Amino acid sequence: MNNHTLTLAHITAYARFLTEEERAPATVEKYIRDIRSFAAWLGNREVAKDTAAQWKSHLLAQGKAPSTVNGKLSALNGLFCFLGWDGLKIKFLKIQKKVFRETDRELTRQEYRRLLETACCRRLGWLELLMETICSTGIRVSEVEYITIEAVRAGRADIRLKGKIRTILLPGKLCRKLLKYAKKQKIASGQIFLAENGSSLSRHQIWRAMKKICAQAKVDPSKVFPHNLRHLFAVTFYQATRDIVKLADVLGHSSINTTRIYLLTTCAEHARQLELLGLVV
Repeated sequence: MNNHTLTLAHITAYARFLTEEERAPATVEKYIRDIRSFAAWLGNREVAKDTAAQWKSHLLAQGKAPSTVNGKLSALNGLFCFLGWDGLKIKFLKIQKKVFRETDRELTRQEYRRLLETACCRRLGWLELLMETICSTGIRVSEVEYITIEAVRAGRADIRLKGKIRTILLPGKLCRKLLKYAKKQKIASGQIFLAENGSSLSRHQIWRAMKKICAQAKVDPSKVFPHNLRHLFAVTFYQATRDIVKLADVLGHSSINTTRIYLLTTCAEHARQLELLGLVV
């Protein structure tokens, strides 16, 4: 059986390939981080079928969640496919689909409002408005750059990601608030949400700013991250429309199965539904 040596050049070339394929920057960053983690664990050994499988066992022994392990294996399998090492691809862990979501990860509308109020009280107007923008449109944090003066004036933003273009509508009230903010910040064109140095806000900057207001807002930090705002939008949109197909289009999902994950009820809600069945005499 042929063994293979994984080099920095291989990893660099794969990162370039992912970028050229227009994969989201956050996806590229995660894949390369996972691959580097594998390379560090591997050391000077060559890659073989058994060593790759041993890494999977190593991750499980560390207590990594099955979904986390599969995410890392996906990154590694992608690299193997790119390098033509298809014989080394690792089988994913089989995970039964959950029918409910853990309550400790559920951001409620009340908690969301407390985050907005706290950002306002701490005079973090940009953060308050950014959270409202993500939560009222369902955009990804990586798509914030498409919220421009031009898009706000048109009431719609064209988002280009993964080789696809989708148009999202911006609520009128949000547009008025964004234009008022932009005028105050003397932003005449281009992106509205910018760092102090004028560059685009990074995912980490947004994440860190949200975490800093958790204590004052009395919201568990484990619930506070940009993607949970997108999740709250999805749940609220579906409750209002009951149209999962339209929701998938709005979120930019290629498969409705991905959208279904956003709509899982909480554990408490699932337990309540079971009680209502009245099957225990």
